[in-house]
Amino acid sequence: MTPPPLFPIRTECPPGACNCGRDALLQNPSGDLRVLRLTREEEKRLLQRLENLSTLAELRRMETLMAQQLGITMTIQSSPNGVRSLRGILILVHEQPGLCRKTRQAIPAAIKQSLERHPEMAFELVDVGGLFEGQ
Repeated sequence: MTPPPLFPIRTECPPGACNCGRDALLQNPSGDLRVLRLTREEEKRLLQRLENLSTLAELRRMETLMAQQLGITMTIQSSPNGVRSLRGILILVHEQPGLCRKTRQAIPAAIKQSLERHPEMAFELVDVGGLFEGQ
């Protein structure tokens, strides 16, 4: 068994509510524990920041920070049917051990709220080929 991390980690989800693999990640000595730094309080702060993005540059910066600090990668791409509305922009947070299913759904929802409030971000994503895939 590996020693517990030296930082506060996310509490486990109720049994049967999630299949994030948190316990298996904690048991793996070579596992990437960065995602466990996303406690429920930190998740709320992250989602709030994502909901309040106002430029494409801020979105890209948050995407980079999430990858560096938490190991969370995501893909933003256009729908195979084309982009006629925000529904045509697909945001996918990639699965990884320790990342809660609900968090994987909440991150794209928060980004879409920013895109709704600031449609110029969505236009810029599409116009300049700004659809991107995370690291």
